[in-house]
Amino acid sequence: MTEQTGAVAVAENHERVLDVLGLAFAADPVMRWFWPEPGVYLMSFPRFALAVGGRAFAHGSAHVLGRAAALWLPPGITSDDEAITAVMVESVEQSLLADLVAFGDMIHECHPTFDHWYLPFMGVDPFSQGQGLGSTLLRHALALCDRDGTPAYLEASTARSRMLYQRHEFEVVGEIQVGSSPSVWAMLRHPQPSAT
Repeated sequence: MTEQTGAVAVAENHERVLDVLGLAFAADPVMRWFWPEPGVYLMSFPRFALAVGGRAFAHGSAHVLGRAAALWLPPGITSDDEAITAVMVESVEQSLLADLVAFGDMIHECHPTFDHWYLPFMGVDPFSQGQGLGSTLLRHALALCDRDGTPAYLEASTARSRMLYQRHEFEVVGEIQVGSSPSVWAMLRHPQPSAT
């Protein structure tokens, strides 16, 4: 993998990206709702992240910037639903599965059906947070969305991340919450006109 600390680079393999995202999401309300036990989280998250966003690697849309990483799925490219189901069935507590299925159904219902870029994961190693790495990663990808006139979509799982995305012109288009799940905000950003 090419690693650069001053510019966004395309990740050539998944190891460092998954390491960074694993650290970034270790206290995420949704991820820890899935896997409250630390060991189960550490074993399950990499497989889940690859199932949801791993196709970004084949499309040149897995980005790294120092200790920050993002997985973007281009228009027409979807997550691997079979792999997601396999990870969840194998790793999530049986008592949570009914809520989890309903939660997943709501995620699918909120997901746009028109062409868009999807950001399933973006995160910064907690050791490097507050340095603007997440904003830099976002600006890089959103400039491509604006250039191509393509919307961007994501689900924010914390109020802090929701505010970050709102600063980058994302709007809340729905709230997802089922049974014992934490709230997740579906967010959409329309392409922005060029400043020139």
